Amino acid sequence: MKRVLITGGAGYLGSIMVPYFLEQGYAVTVLDNLQYRQNSLMNVCINPNFNFVRGDARDERLISELLKDHDIIIPLAALVGAPLCKQDPWTTESLNRDAVIMVNKLRSKDQKLLLPITNSGYGIGEKGKFCTEESPLRPISLYGTTKVEAEASVLEKGNAISFRLATVFGAGARMRTDLLVNDFVYRAVNDKAVILFEADFKRNYIHIRDVARVFLHGIENYESMKGLPYNVGLSDANLSKRELCEKIQKYVPDFVYLESEIGQDPDKRDYIVSNERIESTGWKPVYSLDDGIEELLKAYRIIKNNQYGNV
Repeated sequence: MKRVLITGGAGYLGSIMVPYFLEQGYAVTVLDNLQYRQNSLMNVCINPNFNFVRGDARDERLISELLKDHDIIIPLAALVGAPLCKQDPWTTESLNRDAVIMVNKLRSKDQKLLLPITNSGYGIGEKGKFCTEESPLRPISLYGTTKVEAEASVLEKGNAISFRLATVFGAGARMRTDLLVNDFVYRAVNDKAVILFEADFKRNYIHIRDVARVFLHGIENYESMKGLPYNVGLSDANLSKRELCEKIQKYVPDFVYLESEIGQDPDKRDYIVSNERIESTGWKPVYSLDDGIEELLKAYRIIKNNQYGNV
């Protein structure tokens, strides 16, 4: 049985990834400090192949002990999103970058490492030109910068895979309502309106369950995939904010979106992304943007407040 260590595994991605890996026959240990007071993994405590350690992913002694018993490392622990990282730059640098560099240094040459970063590292792309893994990385936020620096360290050592994730959407047990699709659907359901700044700015999207799937694909095809970064997104969803709202409006007809000529979005990312490299390995997403919108509409009958955002 392969043993997986996931730092930050009680967070948004981990709340889907951990149960999925357990279902696939992996033994999973999660290290998390539960800073959001979440109980997202209660449903897997019955599984004898699940273990939970409460602690900090920056604790070198603790990490050293945990690494002895695991074959695969997935460092999810991070402050996620530009606004949150701007609020706490010291934690951002020490957790998003330095903790990953530490794990990378401590692991043996036989231990596999699969790193999630963000395709926001592309910053502002060239108009009409797809960002590939060979495109220059020009992050425009501390969040993007620390993730890019962590990736560089990991790939330099080798025997690792990096997934450059598109903007994630979908419902999770440790929900986040501040991600763009999740946020816009929440506003459509509860406010019936949203004001768009820089409505033409584009980005790519990926369902949270496809993120879990791509990590499993990376583990199962590690030898042929290692040493490279991979963009992970929906190839049919390089959409502007306006186009995203148009799609949501099909499901919520009374949703109104207005474009403001005054004011700016603090998030200046604007790019379209090619996912050809990951698709060439035999992996493709199975959850569409429409699937996610329909899922979120159900989820927001349950969630009626904004306590689930990171900021």
